[in-house]
Amino acid sequence: MAKNTQPVLKRCRTLGVSPAAMGYSKQSNRFTNVRRRNKKSEYAMQLTEKQKVKFVYGILEKQFHALYERAARMNGNTGELLLSLVERRLDNVVYRLGFASTRREARQLVSHGHYTVNGKRVDVPSYLVDVGDVIAVSEKSSSNNRFKKLKEDDAFIAAPKWLDRDKNTLTGKVIALPARDDIDFEIAENLIVELYSK
Repeated sequence: MAKNTQPVLKRCRTLGVSPAAMGYSKQSNRFTNVRRRNKKSEYAMQLTEKQKVKFVYGILEKQFHALYERAARMNGNTGELLLSLVERRLDNVVYRLGFASTRREARQLVSHGHYTVNGKRVDVPSYLVDVGDVIAVSEKSSSNNRFKKLKEDDAFIAAPKWLDRDKNTLTGKVIALPARDDIDFEIAENLIVELYSK
C-alpha cells in the first residue's frame, strides 16, 4: 500500500494550507525567509488546488480521480459533489467527530478496525458513509485507554452540523450530506474540475 511520508508542516507551507486544517496546532516559522514566485500559470493554480485537497484528506491520485469520475456522473455541481464525496470518507468522518486528532491518525485507527458503521466493523478508510449511518467505537476497542481518555477529555472539538455526536457513548450519526460551506479550509473546487475536464 502506498504511504505518504511528506513533512506535514513543509507541505502545508508549499500549498498554502493552515496546519489547523490538518489537525495540527503546531505553528512553524522556519520557512518565512523563502522567496517564492508570485505569478502562477493557470495550470499551476489548478494543480495546486488538486494537490491541496489530496494532501489534506490523504488521498492518492488514483482514488481521487475515481471520486472525480463518480462526481461527474452525478447530477449537480461536480466540484461541490466531489468535495462532498471526499468529506464523507470514513477516516474523515472519524476525524470530524473528534475521535482522532488528525486525519492520518483517523486513517490508521480505521485500518486497525476500531470503528463500526451501523454495528458492523469497517476497516476501509475510504468507505463512504451515508445519511443515517451510525459510526461508533467498537465494543472491543472501547475498553482501550485511548478511548477511555477520549470520553473524559473536556477539550472535545465541535462536530460539523451534518454530524451528530454523543460523547458519552463515543458514537456519531450522519444527519445530512456535507454541504460546500462545511469544508474547513479554503479551496477553489472549480479549478480542479477545469483541470480534470481538459
